[in-house]
Amino acid sequence: MATSAPIQNETKPTVIALHCSLGSGRQWTRLAEALGDDVDVIAPDLSGYGRNIVRPMLPTTLADEVAELGEQIDHAAGPVHLVGHSYGGAVAFKMATSEAYANRIRSLTLIEPVLPTLLRDNSADRRLHDVFADMGTRIHVDLWNGMYMEALDRFLEFWNGSGPRETLSGEARLRMIETIEKVPFDFTAILGELNVASAAAALRVPTLLVSGGLSPYMTQRIVARLAALIPGAGTRHLTTAGHMLPITHARSINPDIVRHIELAEEFAKVLLAAPPESDAARRGKQSHLRLMPG
Repeated sequence: MATSAPIQNETKPTVIALHCSLGSGRQWTRLAEALGDDVDVIAPDLSGYGRNIVRPMLPTTLADEVAELGEQIDHAAGPVHLVGHSYGGAVAFKMATSEAYANRIRSLTLIEPVLPTLLRDNSADRRLHDVFADMGTRIHVDLWNGMYMEALDRFLEFWNGSGPRETLSGEARLRMIETIEKVPFDFTAILGELNVASAAAALRVPTLLVSGGLSPYMTQRIVARLAALIPGAGTRHLTTAGHMLPITHARSINPDIVRHIELAEEFAKVLLAAPPESDAARRGKQSHLRLMPG
């Protein structure tokens, strides 16, 4: 069962799983079950969501989000495996590429991370970025005018992509409306993140990238760009899945995530058992590690 507080145990790997906007750590319950008792799973509620709604200040950058999560990692024993979805994927990417934590990350799984500034490099992709940024502005205006229902519908319609329209229960809508005011802060953070391409190219951690064929084309392109930039990254594309695939297609994707983490653990044990070598040689080995079929 996923927990919101870190569990200290020197013998177990620690998995930190970060949820999407308008979600909570509860979205990783089935992943925690799939990982089993040999892994400690920390599934925190990001600032502004779940049980973490009351905050004096909300993060406005991905670095702020990482700082908010710092205590979770600082109290986790040993190396960490990061799993992130959507906005949580962007936060996981920032954490994995941050100097303070990079040496503790043993594997990285990114499920449609929202890193739109990666798409500003060429005119075709930049249009995807601009449409997304415009949508964020419209949501902000809706909320400023007190149009919470309209802001939520605008947000959900975008993330629905080309998938069949999902009917949410009244309870689910009310739960999302309670936290919709955090969404503009998420937009500010991801649209302000610079140098994503260079950070991705410098990653030297086993990485699995996941996307859905019914998701917004923007996130599919982000995954494709990251796959071309991150050395040795593996990919998994579910043609019949949408953006919420960690929940809707948990049965399909969780075994891949579990295997990715297991292989990263095995690889780390080989490295630890090997004679000391230079940092350059070790980075070279990691860059050629491909854990999943592309």
